[in-house]
Amino acid sequence: MPLSEHEQRMLEQIESALYAEDPKFASTVRGGRLRSATGKRRLQSGVLFVLGLVLLIAGIALPVKPGGFPVISLLGFIVMFGAGVLLLLGGSALSKPGKSGTEAPAGAGRTAKSKQRKGGGFSARMEDRFRRRFEQDG
Repeated sequence: MPLSEHEQRMLEQIESALYAEDPKFASTVRGGRLRSATGKRRLQSGVLFVLGLVLLIAGIALPVKPGGFPVISLLGFIVMFGAGVLLLLGGSALSKPGKSGTEAPAGAGRTAKSKQRKGGGFSARMEDRFRRRFEQDG
């Protein structure tokens, strides 16, 4: 169900306030670490996974086992694991921050840093934000 115009405006105001208050957190939440993989990245991961599977099976089937340990199978497992990691995290490693048009306003980082220096510790900043929110509502 789509948002109404009023809800969209309120959401935009909340987003801009979040960027102004804490741009680092806002960019972390907005960007996310796990992104959907592109078709090319899926293909690369699939090929690596199949290669790892072949190495895993070949390591068990072949009589080459130095010290009685199937080293080729271990290598195959590592390749398969790497393919999974590539599939999950590959999208965010290639994309550069700021290209999606979700950057914070120009002066937002400066004001947030000056507030952090004045505020003391993390808990003090959180308490201050909590108080300000209730003062604005009331």
